[in-house]
Order: sequence, then C-alpha cells, then structure tokens
Amino acid sequence: MRVLLVEDEPDAARMLAKGLRRYAYAVDVAANGEEASYQASVNDYDLLILDVMLPLKDGFSICRELRAAGSAVPVLMLTARDAVEDRIAGLNTGADDYLVKPFDFQELLARVRALLRRGPALRPENFQLADLRLETQSRTVFRGTARIALTNKEYALLEYLARRAGTVVTRGEIAEHVWDETFDPFSNTIEVYVQRLRRKLDEGREPKLIHTRRGMGYVLAVESE
Repeated sequence: MRVLLVEDEPDAARMLAKGLRRYAYAVDVAANGEEASYQASVNDYDLLILDVMLPLKDGFSICRELRAAGSAVPVLMLTARDAVEDRIAGLNTGADDYLVKPFDFQELLARVRALLRRGPALRPENFQLADLRLETQSRTVFRGTARIALTNKEYALLEYLARRAGTVVTRGEIAEHVWDETFDPFSNTIEVYVQRLRRKLDEGREPKLIHTRRGMGYVLAVESE
C-alpha cells in the first residue's frame, strides 16, 4: 500500500515514514501543501496522512480540493488543534479520520489499517487462497501449517496481489502501489521480487499460486500456467 505523508516538521516526517516503512508501507513525503497537492494529482495513493498546519496551503484546502476533483482516497488528518470545531472542520472538508498530536504510533497504525480496510469497499483483514493465508494485522503468511518468512517488501507485494486475487495486475500498478517515488521504472526490481515470492510460496508446493501473463502482468490465483 502506498501512502503520501504530508508533514512539514522534518523530524516528525522522518520518524513517521520510518515507522510506516517498517510495516511494509511505501511512503512518499511532502513537506508543504503545494507539493502535497501536486503529488496527489500525479500518483495513485492508497492513503493520505495529512497535517493540517502546512506552509503554502493548509490541509483543509488540500482535502477540499481532492474531494472536489472526485478523489475518494482515504485521508487521515493530523493536527495539534484538539478543539471540537477543528475536528468538525476537518471532517467537513472530506477527511475520513482525525488524529490529535501528540499520539501513539500504534494508534496511528491502527487508524491507517482501519482506513485501508474500509477504502471504497470493506476489505477483509485476512486473505485465504487454497492453503495460503495472510493475516494483515500481524503481517504473517502461511502455506498450510508452514509459516513463510518474508521481507517487508516481499510481504507488501504479496498483500497487493492478494487484495487483487484473480485479477491480472500490471507492472505499472505494482510500481504505483508497492514502491515509492524512488522506484526506477527501468529496473527489473519487480521481476526479482516476484521470483523471490515464487521460490518462497510455490517451490515444491501445489497448487502454484503466482502466475505470469506475458505482456500483461501477474495474477495470484489457483489455476494452471
């Protein structure tokens, strides 16, 4: 899942981005309102974490513009202002949730998970396909009774494929949702990670679950190649 974190305090932005990446989120960071508006207009984010008090353009204006443009991306607003009127103002501009600073990172993480699960339609916390099972809260993966050890990026790729199970996802879609803005579109990184997942999930096991559609992309499904 790819997140745009909009926070003008460098230390806070660095700490939050580091924490989210540890939980397998791809994170882009914007330090002011105009940069955030541009990033949100050119990238397909799964979630925005949006500070209210920003240079150049405040969070309320950004959220209002997103909704006016028809964007349904979930928005979690962060603010040091805890007055009821401020929370109401944030929700009225189209924010989905509102978190007052200072906050515990685990609470932020729980709210992020809840918003991503909700999305445009309610999404399950756990996924099951044949004997493959993903538990998204603990980020654990099993095939049968065997627990599969994955790196953060391997897990992020698998969860994205699982959320789109049965549907071919293109290389561009994977790059957009699993990697951040530093991704090199001319590299073979995606192919390398798909092969790693195949070795860990499919090698020596039946049925095979990760399939390549030449010229199209990849699909997680129970079917023959």
